[in-house]
Order: sequence, then structure tokens, then C-alpha cells
Amino acid sequence: MIIGAHSIVYSMSPEADRAFLRDVLKLPTVDVGGGWLIFGLPPAEVAVHPSDRNDVHEFYLMCDDVEAFIASMEKANITCGPVQNQGWGLLTQVRLPGGGHLGVYQPRHGRPKAMGVKSVPRKGAKRSAPGRRKPQAKKKAVARAAKRRGRPQRWKA
Repeated sequence: MIIGAHSIVYSMSPEADRAFLRDVLKLPTVDVGGGWLIFGLPPAEVAVHPSDRNDVHEFYLMCDDVEAFIASMEKANITCGPVQNQGWGLLTQVRLPGGGHLGVYQPRHGRPKAMGVKSVPRKGAKRSAPGRRKPQAKKKAVARAAKRRGRPQRWKA
């Protein structure tokens, strides 16, 4: 049913922020056409919090050591905000090249097991009809049956 999540970061300077995700955070990418990049992320989780209104969403990245993350960003001349102990985690804010901020935190809360995903064929991928064998497999099955009956099976080209 669900095979993943797709998050969107809106930016006034999308090229600069895409370069940050690709070159600094080293997220894997796929070009879906015209240089439009989609970035791969590690396993994700989602939480629902109470609010006075709907359609309010937040996006955070998680790290295993927030101080080490900040040190690696400093080496790349990326500014991070001070670490805030939120109870549920140690939070910093990364200033993106486009001017926005991205929350990064070291979780202190329980983490769910990553959801297993069944392989889903891509649109346009060719699949055999259910219950039908591929021609070569069918030939082999007929040859085995003929051998069991004691007579060879010959195929016409």
C-alpha cells in the first residue's frame, strides 16, 4: 500500500538548496528530467501532533550525534543554530543557502521499526500475465514432461 514518503522543501533559491542537499549532505539523487532532482532519504517516521488548525507540517532530518553534525557543517562553512534540548531530542537549525532553515535533531524518543516495502514494478515495466509462463520456461516444462513419458519433444523453429 504505502511505499514511501515524499517531502517538499519550498525555497526562494532552489538551485542553491539542491546543491546543499547533494554536495554537503551527500543525499543520493535521481534526475527526473530537465535537471529536476529528487533526493533519497534514510528511513522516515511521521507523528501527528495536536493543533488549532490543519495543514501545518514540519520537516526535520535526524542524526546520530548533533555535535558531530554541527562540526561537519562548520567544516563546510554552513551555519547551525545553538543546540536546544527539547526533551524528545537535541535540536539545531541549519541555515540553507536559499535563506530558509532546516531542523536537524538527535532523537531521544523511541524509534519505530522501519517499514518493510514490497518491490513495486515501475510503470511501463513488462510483466508476464498471471499464470502464464515465459516461452523458454514453457519449453523446458514440456521437455521434462516428455522425458518422463519416455519420448523426446522436438520444437519447430
